[in-house]
Amino acid sequence: MGKQMKKVSLTTWILIALVAGIAFGAFFPGPAKELGILGTIFLRLIKSIIAPLLFATLVYGIAGTGSVKTMGRIGGKAILYFEVVTTVALFVGLGAVNLVKPGVGVQLPDKPLANLATSATSAQALAEHTFPTSVIDAMARGEVLQLVVFCFIFGTACATIGIKARPVVDFCKSLSEVMFQYTNYIMYFAPLGVFGSMAATVGDKGLGVLVNLGKLVLTLYGALVFFVVVVFGGVIFLAKIPLQRFIAAVRAPWLLAFSTASSEAALPLALENMEAFGVPNHIVAFVLPTGYSFNLDGSTLYLSLAAMFVAQAANHPLSFGTQITMLLTLMLTSKGVAGVPRASLVILAGTLSTFGLPVEGVALILGVDTIMDMARTSVNLLGNCLATAVVARWEGVDLSVEPAAPELIP
Repeated sequence: MGKQMKKVSLTTWILIALVAGIAFGAFFPGPAKELGILGTIFLRLIKSIIAPLLFATLVYGIAGTGSVKTMGRIGGKAILYFEVVTTVALFVGLGAVNLVKPGVGVQLPDKPLANLATSATSAQALAEHTFPTSVIDAMARGEVLQLVVFCFIFGTACATIGIKARPVVDFCKSLSEVMFQYTNYIMYFAPLGVFGSMAATVGDKGLGVLVNLGKLVLTLYGALVFFVVVVFGGVIFLAKIPLQRFIAAVRAPWLLAFSTASSEAALPLALENMEAFGVPNHIVAFVLPTGYSFNLDGSTLYLSLAAMFVAQAANHPLSFGTQITMLLTLMLTSKGVAGVPRASLVILAGTLSTFGLPVEGVALILGVDTIMDMARTSVNLLGNCLATAVVARWEGVDLSVEPAAPELIP
């Protein structure tokens, strides 16, 4: 008998579906537009996972530590790391757009934007939005940050009262295991969801969505590649994170985030794979979802690059001091990006308005926003996975030893 045929991994199936979806959308645009339902169904199934999975993993992880002080220390380290890395991302985006100048010579379209809010998220609104009035409402609307706040307080209460909370903690442990298995079943549908999403996008907009405004797209992709290789690579080296095993852990969720342009789609798989990688449950369950609001490396890099692109396209040069002020503004407003519809575009429109730049510049970017959203979303996911590993190493966890945990989903 010959060698047994190797099982095709989920990553391979998603990659095949991605290419097939682009081809189907290009050659059969009419029928392809109708396949968007496959992507919609997949994302709805993924969203059904998030609330119970976050509740179970966070409460069990926090209560399982038995120490409120430990979780406070982990939270402080995570926020410090988030602020440093997102600030670096803003400067990388600013440097790339000033070096390449993709907006120079571009004529802004003279048309208004429809259905796009132009006010930046205020600090007061963000603070208010952070705290839930009802955990059921937060679960129903998929408010990740509100869920994290509720679960952190709830898990802390469980840890404080000790043995009396044991039935609740045991329930959460069982629920998390059930939801991970539920996630495995949903992942079988991932290639179909990716195929439908890509086919519908290309069928509706044409292949031009992949090449239009190519200089801007290439500048963003180049900046993101630089950021991943140099910044993330430097963090991995300094934190002594095993590179090959980390790549194996993030490969499938990264590709899922890229192909669906949805961080939510990759969250359940990222939680499972980072725990299997060796990051303790209480760290990955807290740091990863919290990063969805505070550690959006790809989105913050994109925002600084896109804002300067519009300034160049409008022939509206900004002084170095104004550019730094814009970065500080984006540093604050981008923290609310996860809870806002059409998130990055809304924050960008608000920033343009604040600095006297034409909001119509967003219309110029809309044509290629899909392909850019894929890149920034996947880097957001990668950055949050790395954050869990960094905090784990900061806490003294040895990630060089493979844990006796469930296998990674490749």
